[in-house]
Amino acid sequence: MKRKEFIYSILGTAAVAKIASLERVQQVLKEEDIKQPVLFMGHGSPMNAIENNEFTAYWKTLAATLTPPKAVICISAHWLTNGTKITAMNHPKTIHDFGGFPKALFDVKYPAPGNPELAKETKTLIKTTDVALDHDWGLDHGSWSVICQMFPNADIPVLQLSIDYNKPAQYHYDLAKQLSDLRKKGVLIMGSGNMVHNLGMIGFGPKKEGESFDFNKEYGYDWALEMKEIFHQKITNRNHTDLINYQKLHKDALLAIPTPDHYYPLMYALGLQDDKEELAIFNDRAVAGSLTMTSVKIG
Repeated sequence: MKRKEFIYSILGTAAVAKIASLERVQQVLKEEDIKQPVLFMGHGSPMNAIENNEFTAYWKTLAATLTPPKAVICISAHWLTNGTKITAMNHPKTIHDFGGFPKALFDVKYPAPGNPELAKETKTLIKTTDVALDHDWGLDHGSWSVICQMFPNADIPVLQLSIDYNKPAQYHYDLAKQLSDLRKKGVLIMGSGNMVHNLGMIGFGPKKEGESFDFNKEYGYDWALEMKEIFHQKITNRNHTDLINYQKLHKDALLAIPTPDHYYPLMYALGLQDDKEELAIFNDRAVAGSLTMTSVKIG
């Protein structure tokens, strides 16, 4: 007699059905317990990796509220590729992809492990394109400058998923949806960029005599502040269609997004928002005139 038939003969059909139902409930509870939110992080200056300010303070507070993730997959504005790639090495290197900053920033190493098996699983989940397993990239500052503040022990595996720069916003939004099952397995998916990001127009506002420039001082041009409010409203109202078609969003949209590299990570966060899933907007500040640190937690 097979095991299933034996159980039915001893307990009866009704009892077995109740047990099966209970097991399903327990499985759902287990998934809900480990299901991770989705984040879009305005990462701002690389110096946020080593500074203590209002933005990094919130990153730390946010991390403390999370069930510790089994891994982090970051979509960083600083890994633009032809095609889609995911890091698949055991030990991703720390990439210092910037210049003109203090030596202390270049000395930072964030030795989080990788997870080649998760990379392969992610590749399998994405059906709309062939994802390449990458062994050369590592962790750029779009990921580690934020994650090192959130998880300073570097004991959680971190992977990066690249941005295919040849594709439009809709492509990235749709690709993200294919990653939803990873959230139920305890994987934290994070986009890292800035909604308003125009480096060519950076300014620091009025400065008192003898006062040094503070990149994180709250200051925004009128158009940047207006775009910040539009983004806030559209995200809160779940108007993803307008956000995907950002070029038509407002007359100043292309001032806020002269190139979409720092905007596309937002598409991944929005694409992963479940029906009726709540969100919170934080670090909603303009800095350096033409950037915003606006960030989103979904779920």
